[in-house]
Amino acid sequence: MTITDVRSDTTVFDELQSWLEEHWDPDLTVGEWWERLGTAGWAAPMLPKDAYGRGLNRADSMRVAATIAKFGALGAPAGMGIGLVSPTIATHGTKEQIDLYVREAVTGKKGWCQLFSEPGAGSDLAGLSTKAVKHDDTWIINGQKVWTSGGNHADLGMLLARTDPEAPKHQGISWFAFDMLQPGVEIRPLREMTGNAMFCEVFFTDAQVSDDARIGELNNGWKVANTTLMHERSGMGAGGGGAAGYFGARAGTKPGHLDKRAGDFVQKPTRRRSAPKPAGGKPQSPAQQLIDLAKEFGKNSDPVVRQDLAKLHIYRELSRLTTERHKQTRASGGDIPGVANFGKLHMAHSIRLSRDLGMQILGPRGLLHSHEAEGREMLAHEPGGESANAVTAATLGAQALPIYGGTDQIQMNIIGERVLGLPKDPGDLANVPFKDLPRNG
Repeated sequence: MTITDVRSDTTVFDELQSWLEEHWDPDLTVGEWWERLGTAGWAAPMLPKDAYGRGLNRADSMRVAATIAKFGALGAPAGMGIGLVSPTIATHGTKEQIDLYVREAVTGKKGWCQLFSEPGAGSDLAGLSTKAVKHDDTWIINGQKVWTSGGNHADLGMLLARTDPEAPKHQGISWFAFDMLQPGVEIRPLREMTGNAMFCEVFFTDAQVSDDARIGELNNGWKVANTTLMHERSGMGAGGGGAAGYFGARAGTKPGHLDKRAGDFVQKPTRRRSAPKPAGGKPQSPAQQLIDLAKEFGKNSDPVVRQDLAKLHIYRELSRLTTERHKQTRASGGDIPGVANFGKLHMAHSIRLSRDLGMQILGPRGLLHSHEAEGREMLAHEPGGESANAVTAATLGAQALPIYGGTDQIQMNIIGERVLGLPKDPGDLANVPFKDLPRNG
């Protein structure tokens, strides 16, 4: 994605404030409001101006979301449509594809999922084997995907499929905008140890996708996929999360929210009890939650715990400073090679340390957890309260981020080869036709 207009002055936010005063109406349907927000460029302001955006940098885009929330309006449709699909198609798609798919994403008309990983192609994503065979202007799809986030709620999927098994594995892949609501698509939710069922496995049996839905050149889907992954890793490295003001309204036709009243999905501001200010008025540490738990459980004198708390503070400060550095570098027209990979790798280290440190502080209390709201409410009255509940929930989910979006090992390979210029692993498998590659088992 090209940033076409980087601004740090207040003009754009004054314009947004005036626009909200003129256009926000809580009695509009969610779909009507998102149509206004998306076509005006406020739903995805990081996108270029010719792709339903405003050409803003990440920091100003986050400020746009915060301004919408503070005004009391419903925020942009959260999810992959804006965060991954739109910048990918804005970069590689035709004008017709942008006007169709990006517009539907920023206005929330269609919800998206990511059809990348397979049972035999996770870390080695280019080893995917889902087949696309062309008949006239239609591709016939057969295969399986797994760890598909929100697949059961999606209208469309970012499908990577092998369109040329005679080519080396990175060169025979194409990226499609795939219709999830068609015969030949079976979706099975996967319940995780977190208690959630965020992921699905998806099976294709003679499903179809038009060649018009292919994004980028034929057999050049690896390049398109790397754009998608770059935006995914950038979001993870910066801490991820949905836009401010988003409170449960889902994009797309399946959740059934588009015809609901927009005002009913706006999160009402809550009055929070002010936390006591630290001595000297200094800002709180980014590791403050675990610092407070360590005090409550009498672990704040433990030298090992103290050392890890300091390390966690440093990790999170480094993450914040890296984001600020990248923001300033982009504002001056530059870039930092590999910053998305560094950011994701750093976030994975921070999450693992938080997991281990949190459980060390909680001790036996860390074994108490509930997947249900009633159980969590009961545990909130036990030592550690809500903070302990948050630690145990984060512990169960901590194994995910170091894997999805490319494992830590993949990030280190990318940094080594593409940023540091180190040689690739020996061998010529990169030039072997996919059909001739050795297979496990």
